[in-house]
Amino acid sequence: MVKKKGSALMVVYADVDIEHDAEFNAWYNEEHIPERMSAPGFLDSARYQAVKGGPRYLAVYELESAETLQSAQYKQMSQNPTEWTKRMSPNIIGRGTVRNICTQIYPSETDPDTTGRGMAPALQVGRMEVPVNIEEKYNDYYDNYRTPRNLTVPGCLAVRRYHVVDGAPKYLTMYEFEHEKVPDSLIWERYRTEDTMHDYIGGHYSHPPGSPGVYRRIFPDRAF
Repeated sequence: MVKKKGSALMVVYADVDIEHDAEFNAWYNEEHIPERMSAPGFLDSARYQAVKGGPRYLAVYELESAETLQSAQYKQMSQNPTEWTKRMSPNIIGRGTVRNICTQIYPSETDPDTTGRGMAPALQVGRMEVPVNIEEKYNDYYDNYRTPRNLTVPGCLAVRRYHVVDGAPKYLTMYEFEHEKVPDSLIWERYRTEDTMHDYIGGHYSHPPGSPGVYRRIFPDRAF
């Protein structure tokens, strides 16, 4: 089985004006992702477009570990961008571009039976800043109450949680869905309204604008 999941992610979010869409998507799909995937430790990748929240575009790279980005090959390509990258990088034409490097905290270990799982057809990504005084209870509730319950929702394939080690905010939760309508289901909404995290943790955490975002995969193409 080819390993497609490691212990880290790189995620890049950006809003792009519509007039740049065609070339931006061509650059990402035809040059940038294949280039990045040629570096050691890059296990899988996909691109998504927001159907709720934002930013509008999201690229997700599955990494062996955060140290993947310290390889000589990755540094070489990062420090020597192509002419197309110089024109179309989200750092150049994007608005509100965010790049996060994340290390997995839940599950605490990668399940060898699921490391061959490909990129999900849809995602929900939450980005959270959590006050230090409630972090312990926040993590306990997420791992032992919220996540096990949400995994019972039809179409919810997996949940992974991360610490952001480069970028902000500190916490990222990624739900993998069969399709982007999962969080519109009656059972998902029921669980959301019944959730008692804020009472349990005795405080509140915050999201940046657009979070949580629901994303549909646009590359590689979906079958439906």
